[in-house]
Amino acid sequence: MRALAAGAALLALHAAVNARLLRVPTASSTDVRVSVLLPVRDEAHRVEPCLRALLAQEGVDLEVVVLDDGSTDGTAAVVRDVLDGDPRVRVLIGAPLPPGWLGKPHACQELADAAAPTSEVLVFVDADVVLAPRAVAATVALLEETRLDLLSPYPRQETPGATALVQPLLQWSWLTFLPLRLAERSSRASLSAANGQLLAVRRSTYEGAGGHAAVRGAVVEDVELLRAIKRVGGTGGVCDGTALATTRMYDSWAELVEGYGKSLWTLPLPAVAVLAALYVVPPLAALRGSRAGLLGYAAGVAGRVVSARRTGGRVLPDALAHPASVTALCALAVRSRVLHRRGVLAWKGRPL
Repeated sequence: MRALAAGAALLALHAAVNARLLRVPTASSTDVRVSVLLPVRDEAHRVEPCLRALLAQEGVDLEVVVLDDGSTDGTAAVVRDVLDGDPRVRVLIGAPLPPGWLGKPHACQELADAAAPTSEVLVFVDADVVLAPRAVAATVALLEETRLDLLSPYPRQETPGATALVQPLLQWSWLTFLPLRLAERSSRASLSAANGQLLAVRRSTYEGAGGHAAVRGAVVEDVELLRAIKRVGGTGGVCDGTALATTRMYDSWAELVEGYGKSLWTLPLPAVAVLAALYVVPPLAALRGSRAGLLGYAAGVAGRVVSARRTGGRVLPDALAHPASVTALCALAVRSRVLHRRGVLAWKGRPL
């Protein structure tokens, strides 16, 4: 138990170090020509705020390319109503999905292929993301400043209702386990974190790595894209997007369970076991009077406090419920793996 408590404490300290080193995009302008690429599929209920935020971008010369990927809910009509003939924007209709491709990588590849030849940087955005007015400019400026090939500002996560139990673990996970500055330059696939909700990549490197065609069958295509870039000698990682973007991935617990189901099977079972050992076993031991268990629980809470304060999350009661959060995540990972083995996973009407 002492070893588990010590491990949790060291990881909390590591999260604190990462929180201080986390890059923050602050620039207000860039001279780089940018294509902002937005894939949409059945997003009529939430795409409007995203589009209006894209049209309000400042400090950057950009075009916006939107691709409707087979929507059946009138998404294309909503997009056209909002854009209202803005000359900076093009709306495309996605081609049928070829064999061997998943929907998101195919849509992103179509968008990249359609980007203006003069665009040096491609910025991929998801429809559930709302950007601050200078988010694109700040992201691209930091990409240039750091000379990285890919940069992914992590948006602030809105977590309504029960989604607050699990959703904050996204930022906590990479702050806790990934040595951020080392990971940026490392060629190791295991040291890779990215978020396709907001992701900027140098076009030349993207094309040299094979683009999304290189990750055509990947469920977690953002991380796999970074790994493909690393394989050709590129660099990249995450940075602080708290002030640049907000996103509400899920409105309910049921939506979260479905969303996590499509991808959590990729989390290795040994990783699930380590999470449970570090953050569930100690508090259970503490309930039986173990001092080491109590220290382990406190360390887990401390790590969550660091993460929440750094990324704009809610500190209490979320941090105190950290063992319950990890337990829920582990359960979701096991469920996802079972469904994957049964071959019944699907997302937005498409089998995975």
